[in-house]
Amino acid sequence: MKRREILTAAAALATGATTVAVLGGKKKITGGVAQAVPGAPAISKNRRQLRLVTSWPKDFPGLGIMANRFAEFVNTMTEGRIEIKVFSAGELVGAGEVFDTVSTGGADMYHSAEYYWQGKAKGFSFFTAVPMGFTATEIAAWVDFGGGQKLWDNLSAKFNIKAFHAGNTGHQMGGWFKKEINTLEDFKGLKMRIPGIGGEVIRRLGGAAVKLSGGEIYQSLQSGAIDATEWVGPWNDYAFGFYREAPYYYGPGFHESGAALGLGVNLDVWNSLSAIDQAIFLAAGRSANDLSIGEYTHENANALITLKEKHNIEPRVFSREIWNQIGKFSEEAVAEVGNSDKTTRAIYESYIKARNNYRTWTEISDGAYIAARAAALR
Repeated sequence: MKRREILTAAAALATGATTVAVLGGKKKITGGVAQAVPGAPAISKNRRQLRLVTSWPKDFPGLGIMANRFAEFVNTMTEGRIEIKVFSAGELVGAGEVFDTVSTGGADMYHSAEYYWQGKAKGFSFFTAVPMGFTATEIAAWVDFGGGQKLWDNLSAKFNIKAFHAGNTGHQMGGWFKKEINTLEDFKGLKMRIPGIGGEVIRRLGGAAVKLSGGEIYQSLQSGAIDATEWVGPWNDYAFGFYREAPYYYGPGFHESGAALGLGVNLDVWNSLSAIDQAIFLAAGRSANDLSIGEYTHENANALITLKEKHNIEPRVFSREIWNQIGKFSEEAVAEVGNSDKTTRAIYESYIKARNNYRTWTEISDGAYIAARAAALR
């Protein structure tokens, strides 16, 4: 099948459209029929340039290149007809400003973590990660097949955004600590950089959750402004050098067991795309998502070996007492957020139902196999 035939078929599957009309250089898809966008300017020579802002340092391993991959995929599949220029955090707007910038049309799209927007709507957290939540494969199952995308569409549309996944870091670590964490008492007064609902769990454990962008973390550890931080996993954590300031590395992460990254497109821009271009954007997101999971698995493994062999960092595991309390506080905190309003409640109920369904299979498949393999290969 030729490229154009593939794209046409993909567009038809994605939107149900069989006809796409070109009107003044822009299109709007409504119910499978292209309509003119009122006042939309014609696009010179059918070429278009779009701006993508991110919450990540420029070309940062993993996180910083997911958006680049998305842009390159779109450019290739449209044969240069749509060119996406990527701006890292601080180049156009700050890391925490990308959502508002895209929502108001100051940029065309963003790449970030949806739980950064929980201050705007608590339901956003469920589309990145919540404590004791989905693995990377489970969140894909929920979003693609369990009704999650429709709920996400309803939520993001309130802010003039169309969002979908375009990356996943896989399972993250629990974090870097300046002191050992052996008992629940060790959390008392602990100042830890941790976003999302995970921060609420730390507060319930007696600590203080501090919000910092990636670029602010190391200096804050160095100055003593924070005592601990979570970030991602060995690959990204090693790149930031956290081991030099906080040598106690704990895992696994209770708060981000399969953290998904979001690509948010200004809704007016999204609606101006043809069905084929919308399908290309979605395919670009899936490609970035799949590649990131494989890449993080590969690079985390290599970075962990480096941390162990060159820097004498030996990962630790929280005690059973700590895990039990984390589990209790996680369920309480997630339920509190989930029942905070009608929109969030619908997302929460769908999420928990899917998690309870998926965990039975995950535990007797991946979970049981990993435990058995570890025992057999000792």
